[in-house]
Amino acid sequence: MMEDTLTITPLGSGQEVGRSCHLLTYETPSNPPTKCTLLLDCGIHPGHSGMNALPFLDDVPDMAAVDAVLVTHCHLDHAAGLPYLTERTGFRGRVYMTPPTRSIAGLLLGDYLKLTTTEDGNALYTEAELRACMDRVELVDYHQVIVLPCGAPGGGPGAAASAPTSIKFWALNAGHVLGAAMFMIELGGSLGASSSRHVLYTGDYSTEDDRHLSAAEVPNVRPDVLIAESTYGAQVHRSRVERETMFTGTVDRVVSGGGKCLVPVFALGRAQELLLILDEYWENNAGRLKEIPVYYASRLASRALRVYRTYINMMNARIRNAMDITSNPFAFKHIKNLKSADHGDSAESLLDEKSGPCVVFASPGMLQSGMSRKLFDRWCTDPKNGVLIAGYAIEGTLAKEIMDGTIGSEVVTMSGRRVPRNCIVDYVSFSAHVDGAQNRRFIEQVEPSHVVLVHGQKDLMGSFKAALMDGYRNLPENKRPKIFMPPNLQKVKLTFSRRRSAKVMGTLASPALLQPAVSSFDSLPIINDDEGGDNGEEAMIRRRQHPITPPPSAIPGDIPMGTEVSGILVTQNFQSRILSSDDLHAYTQLRVGSVSSKVHVPFVGQANALRLFLREMFSGVREEKIEAEAGPAEEPHRQPVTKFFIHSDRVCVTLGSTPVTAIVAWESGPVEDVLADAAVALLMHAQSSSAAVRMAGRPCNHHAKRARTGGGGEGDLVDNVTRLQLLHKMLRCQYESVQPDFEAGTFVIGSAHADREEGNDTSPVGELSATQPAVCTIKIEFESEDGSNAKLTVEGDDYKMNANVRDCVKNIISTSAPFCV
Repeated sequence: MMEDTLTITPLGSGQEVGRSCHLLTYETPSNPPTKCTLLLDCGIHPGHSGMNALPFLDDVPDMAAVDAVLVTHCHLDHAAGLPYLTERTGFRGRVYMTPPTRSIAGLLLGDYLKLTTTEDGNALYTEAELRACMDRVELVDYHQVIVLPCGAPGGGPGAAASAPTSIKFWALNAGHVLGAAMFMIELGGSLGASSSRHVLYTGDYSTEDDRHLSAAEVPNVRPDVLIAESTYGAQVHRSRVERETMFTGTVDRVVSGGGKCLVPVFALGRAQELLLILDEYWENNAGRLKEIPVYYASRLASRALRVYRTYINMMNARIRNAMDITSNPFAFKHIKNLKSADHGDSAESLLDEKSGPCVVFASPGMLQSGMSRKLFDRWCTDPKNGVLIAGYAIEGTLAKEIMDGTIGSEVVTMSGRRVPRNCIVDYVSFSAHVDGAQNRRFIEQVEPSHVVLVHGQKDLMGSFKAALMDGYRNLPENKRPKIFMPPNLQKVKLTFSRRRSAKVMGTLASPALLQPAVSSFDSLPIINDDEGGDNGEEAMIRRRQHPITPPPSAIPGDIPMGTEVSGILVTQNFQSRILSSDDLHAYTQLRVGSVSSKVHVPFVGQANALRLFLREMFSGVREEKIEAEAGPAEEPHRQPVTKFFIHSDRVCVTLGSTPVTAIVAWESGPVEDVLADAAVALLMHAQSSSAAVRMAGRPCNHHAKRARTGGGGEGDLVDNVTRLQLLHKMLRCQYESVQPDFEAGTFVIGSAHADREEGNDTSPVGELSATQPAVCTIKIEFESEDGSNAKLTVEGDDYKMNANVRDCVKNIISTSAPFCV
């Protein structure tokens, strides 16, 4: 069991709104250790300027090691720092965003650059650097899976195959703005299915359908970690109908009173939603509002609408259906682009306080600079005029300041003058962010194990965290997700246990072969298959002494759990498979081979001595004798060849084929090599030790005649009947009545004590009379002719007597060694 570590570090938008940027680092303790590093978004803080607006990029330990940056959408607080990252730091990774995000971001960042470049030319980046950054962007469509190699920034599409591990991610619709995406990121997936961890980064998202965009998707993969926005904390939005009524009512009230209504918006995003709402309202009230002009004061207006028309297929069904009827749902009847307005309708005429009532949509949305700021500075002193804030306002911006202020409070214009703010200021949230209830419902649907809250002010984020924890209070402690709300630069470190698993493939996956009765195998070779290196030669790493059980996903439904599998474990790029040796060629570049080994050992000893030593060391030694063929005249006395086979014939020891030499032969393998080493050691010992001389020497002849087999040669062994006769003599020394049957291999032990006392017993000593009861019966069953193995059985009515007789027979056999039991 190993532990992988995921570290999440907010470089921006940690307990704040703005400059979203998060560093993800995933480390695995493999050999060698691998690290995957990602950046999520890279925006600026609208309330700050210059370098202070950027995320804390200097705190990235090694920018060159970052594999990629994923940009969720086009808004400045998520994307405006990207050119600085790619062109003015050591970042060498890849950049991903959706096609609409790339198209819109290029427009917005170009406009932002013109607005923020100072008179002396100072800016975060140049137009050339912006173009170079956009050229590096790689596009990803919704649900398109991208596999990115770790530790190889900038690698080509095929780099993932050779990288030690990789990142897999795909985009999901976030509903926030055209092209906005959530990213589902799979980390450690190349280490095996049980090792993969999923991180879902929402970016800014909305779960509510509006007039032109669909709601955010709910992923079908449960994430281990959810990094979610908390912009509105636990607050709950009014209903869409109520907000639209408030918005149109405020605009109507201002222009009906002869005033000018300023609606600060960003050039793309909520502006298109509000234009659709107001154009429809003007159409429904054309009788009294027809003469009051509505302007869209943006240098990007025409280009922005072209982008929207290009990606009409990524909008909701309402817009697609309207496209079929009108060919352009964004061709507004009552709204004019300021640059193409009729004569006299220009920016200069709008700045004229004597001009009549009108409605102006102008960027930027937080009144930092640009046309919206110029119009506000000119109109804010007139109590007939109004400013309608329709989106989220970040701390430190003028929009946030006037929302919190009161009528008559002073504001500072772009020229530095202090003027009273007498105009009406109203706020109706059309910000496409989830509210507290929607955010909580989404989190409950995706069921993450860990939640990291970002993109929210500290107090609002804290209230939302408390609401989440309150919602989980009825769950057991181990079922509740862990919730974090780190400030900028505070690391959230999570550890995940990883269990190694393998897939059973090929013929081994057949249910006929995978049966519960399969016995455990002696060893499982594990092979590291690095295709494309070393010409696919197999490398034996280690052997396991226990069977491997495949994971449930690898076993077909009709194969019971716990089934033992014997095969070869092949590992490539941390993906493990169990294969039969016959299937290696089909699934890998490996081939099955073997190495035959043979050792010649000088040997002048006797075969009898070696036989005894081998049988003392190994069980089941098999022996073959091959009679010598007639040789040349100069070799009239060739010896027979004797072969000893050890451990199911894994090692063969041959005597007699070569004079004064023993040959040890085997197929190389971990077990076979050990057996061969032991056989060589026994060969050396069998011709040098004094014990070998005694065991192999010619026995002395005593009174007992020894029946010989074969031709009666000097070293021949006695037959089994003679062995039983020897045992009978020893038993008669222990028991008074022993009746043998050498053909059947039985001895009947009886008690003659009572008959002898009465003088009635006339049978010879040691033989059982017809009147004597049998105490027990000894049966010897030989399994081979040489007496090397025999089965001993003792049967009788008295269990204790049976045990005593059995022990006595075993002691006799171990002392005289007529045979082995």
